Amino acid sequence: MAARETRKVTISVIADLAGVSVPTVSRVINGRSDVAPQTRQRVEELLSRHGYRRRPPSMRASSGLVDLVFNDLDSPWAVEIIRGVEDVAHGAGVGTVVSAIHRQNTSAEQWLDGMRRRGTEGVIFVTSMVEPPLQAELRRLDVPVVIVDADGLPAQEAPTIGAANWAGGLRATEYLIGLGHRRIGFIAGPPQLMCSRARMDGYRAALEAAGIAFDEALICPGDFYHEAGFVGGGRLLGLADPPTAIFASSDQMALGVYEAVRRRGLRIPDDISVVGFDDLPEVRWCSPPLTTVRQPLSEMGMLAARTVLRLAKGEKVESPRVELATELVIRDSAAPAA
Repeated sequence: MAARETRKVTISVIADLAGVSVPTVSRVINGRSDVAPQTRQRVEELLSRHGYRRRPPSMRASSGLVDLVFNDLDSPWAVEIIRGVEDVAHGAGVGTVVSAIHRQNTSAEQWLDGMRRRGTEGVIFVTSMVEPPLQAELRRLDVPVVIVDADGLPAQEAPTIGAANWAGGLRATEYLIGLGHRRIGFIAGPPQLMCSRARMDGYRAALEAAGIAFDEALICPGDFYHEAGFVGGGRLLGLADPPTAIFASSDQMALGVYEAVRRRGLRIPDDISVVGFDDLPEVRWCSPPLTTVRQPLSEMGMLAARTVLRLAKGEKVESPRVELATELVIRDSAAPAA
């Protein structure tokens, strides 16, 4: 009997008694916000009744590092996110480890092995699919996770940071409609990304509100990179009834459209209007300067870093999903329809 009373109470024991999962108990212990009030109360009562001793935040092993994980690092917008994360991490006296896992399981496993060896305060995933086994291992290690621009549906317990992509897609399309354009081509982003779907949904909503029929012939697939914009722009310009404007759902694809227009001996915005999405630093210097939707990439990185560092300290996060505002930046690449 005495042995039973002195047996160490583990998270697993508390989870069994409460009828919940181990990750749920872990979230209660760490003060996470994504637990139902009744469940939180039941778990807290069991923790108190069985004398579970929480480790004070000051006893948490500190690596002095934050991990920032991308699928790839060959895009200018990645630099903007890195800049934001680094600003906050540097101010907190924490280093930043930047990795690319290239959508390959072996790369993810190599990254995970390295992270286990050196430790981390937390991980920020950017447009990366966090597979269930990886999620489970990070939970087991009690590593906080924040996701920027989720690839598919994010893990339920992971806070996500994004931009108001639907509103941005809506505003860009409304602007072109306001200039008199009725045939507006759209070059989409990767379909698995939530931000891509939201931008296209905003485009469709603006057309519907203006009484303009959605035309599949004006939609081209894309991947946010230059070549997709070049190929999609060329296909749209080659239609028997081409669009008078093209909305590319990334600045890089918009610059690809610029090249497709140039090779046909056409001019922007005289012959066709072009709008992008991101507001990368270089688009104000292209000819003509690009009208685009600004998403606050650096600010998204800063917020992700602040959030993961708060979670590492055991602090609560007010909202599991944060969207920062987007803004239409009008320059010289769009003009009234002829």
